[in-house]
Amino acid sequence: MRAVEFQEYGGPEVLKVVETDLPEPGPGQVSIDVTYAGVNFADLKARAEGYRVASLPFRPGLEVSGRIRAVGAEVTGLRPGQEVAALTDGGAYAETVVAAASTVFPLPEGMSPRIAATLPTVLPTAHALVHEVGRLRAGETVLVQGAAGGIGTVVGQLAKAAGAGAVYGVVSAAAKAGYARAYGYDEVFVGPDFGAEVRRVTGGRGVDLALDPVGGDTFRRSMDTLAVFGRLVSFGNAGSAEPWQVGQPELYPKGRTVSGFSILGLAGTAPEALRALAERAFRTVAEGTVELPVTAEFPLAEAAEAHRLIGSRQSTGKLLLRVG
Repeated sequence: MRAVEFQEYGGPEVLKVVETDLPEPGPGQVSIDVTYAGVNFADLKARAEGYRVASLPFRPGLEVSGRIRAVGAEVTGLRPGQEVAALTDGGAYAETVVAAASTVFPLPEGMSPRIAATLPTVLPTAHALVHEVGRLRAGETVLVQGAAGGIGTVVGQLAKAAGAGAVYGVVSAAAKAGYARAYGYDEVFVGPDFGAEVRRVTGGRGVDLALDPVGGDTFRRSMDTLAVFGRLVSFGNAGSAEPWQVGQPELYPKGRTVSGFSILGLAGTAPEALRALAERAFRTVAEGTVELPVTAEFPLAEAAEAHRLIGSRQSTGKLLLRVG
């Protein structure tokens, strides 16, 4: 079968198409013939920095849609030929991939594999940020970094559906602002100096919930925008900054809260919680509450071009690799 991997860290050019053996599922696993694979910023960090890479060569990719090829021992409720979406622990840039059965989700009736490939990482993450971790209440205000990305696109819609009083977004370029407004954002700010704008639009009060995938200075600036009793959820470190630390001086005076979320972390520690979360999140798409547009699609052999587009910071929505 064909797969895309890298044997050294570097730019998109290190991604190479290779021929390799078909993987076989072990106990508690299934193999999936891939139709589409999602492209995520975490894949770029793996390629460039070794994020979550145990050894080289390494095959990136965290999510797929496709059809089950085979099931391993001890797997129940899944069968060969079934159309599914799956969260993988790497390796999704391939014609066939193996995934833990606990992170394989049968497609809701009528859902296409193309749409399904956008869901495994983005939908549960966005749902958790708004509901399970962020605990947004009707009337509250939200600030979202990366508002035009995949997660940001879904969060804007979920927050509006939950009755948010106002949803504010931050994007890296002015060209992305109109896109974000089309998916639930009331105001969109460009660049790192969003703090003054947030204070302006909230009359100095600040926001009730801030969501940050960047870390570093952006994390600190997001925390500074919180209202009294405000909550910040960290869900990434796109800026590759030192891990954040927060203590009594930052939290006590205004009763602020900082928490975190990782879809891959949840998959490793609480797979049943992940499955329940994914079912709730997928339902929002099936019911029409949320849509996640595929804004670019590349053949598997052009994975490097998908990485270049995301790395340019010009992409919006979701990017896919077309495999099967």
